[in-house]
Amino acid sequence: MTEPQQVAGTAKVPATGLVATVRVPATSANLGPGFDSLGLAVALYDTLVVETLDGGGTEDADPRLEFDLRGEGAHEVPRDASHLAVKALDLAFARLGYRRGGLRISADNVLPHGRGLGSSASVIVAAITAANALVAPADAQDRAWVLQLASEMEGHPDNVAPAIYGAVAISWQDGNDFRSVRVAPAGAVTPVVAIPAVELKTEMARGMLPATVPHADAAANAGRTALLVHALGTDPSLLLAGTKDYLHQDYRAEAMPESAALVAELRRRGFAAFISGAGPTVMTLAQSPAEAELVVGAIAEATQTPDGPDHGTDGAFWRVLALSMDADGAKVEVHRR
Repeated sequence: MTEPQQVAGTAKVPATGLVATVRVPATSANLGPGFDSLGLAVALYDTLVVETLDGGGTEDADPRLEFDLRGEGAHEVPRDASHLAVKALDLAFARLGYRRGGLRISADNVLPHGRGLGSSASVIVAAITAANALVAPADAQDRAWVLQLASEMEGHPDNVAPAIYGAVAISWQDGNDFRSVRVAPAGAVTPVVAIPAVELKTEMARGMLPATVPHADAAANAGRTALLVHALGTDPSLLLAGTKDYLHQDYRAEAMPESAALVAELRRRGFAAFISGAGPTVMTLAQSPAEAELVVGAIAEATQTPDGPDHGTDGAFWRVLALSMDADGAKVEVHRR
């Protein structure tokens, strides 16, 4: 391994021969009423490996880039500097006083793209965390710095915060600063996700929201968000009431009718279902593992009847997973090649 090299004025290139492996959990934002402010991490993980190579580039040549991409979306994403991970690495290195040298980027993607489970947040958090781990220890920053930079890239912190810290994250913006606090959920709460086979771009979903909402809806939503925090941490019996949303789900229902119908049916049966992030995945917060089994059964019934959101009698339109909460958030390990 070599030491960081000084190049182009004050910028340095990370030492070669280092390998940073980052594992980042899936996240669900909003949780019903907590629009752009609440999120939780679940035990479903993407893994990003960044190795520093020779070939740091010159003024006339770009640094060497190699890719090994596997899993969800591997054949759809670019293999050049326009890849989201490279953009995040470049931004993080620049903020740390470095520039990108030669890199090999390997990704094992489990999170489906465009489904409301934080796939883009996972890439951004993983890349920024990797960059922070690859610079000299004296230049590395803390998780709050990762949160700030990742939130700037995402535009809001609701997905990146639980990806960084794990558990449930309450996030907010104060001027240009992004902040978050971690809340430990009650141990029995069990997330169940129903992931459809179709994508929905976040930009499209956000574009369906009105510029203003009635004061009564805003007030009702504030109350439900506060109740949800209490339900998650103290009294899961209030999860159904706490996940009632007045701000965004109804406005977006037209873009994901099958998901909206499934949420309505699960809530009719007494389960705390909502659209995960911008959708179209449906998440249900079961009060216990036993209730999670009932939720799985209810989803099967709702999606395999003629009146349900079925795309095939075998229910293949939906992938249903009972998951556990992730308590730790992004984890990084660095070793020398």
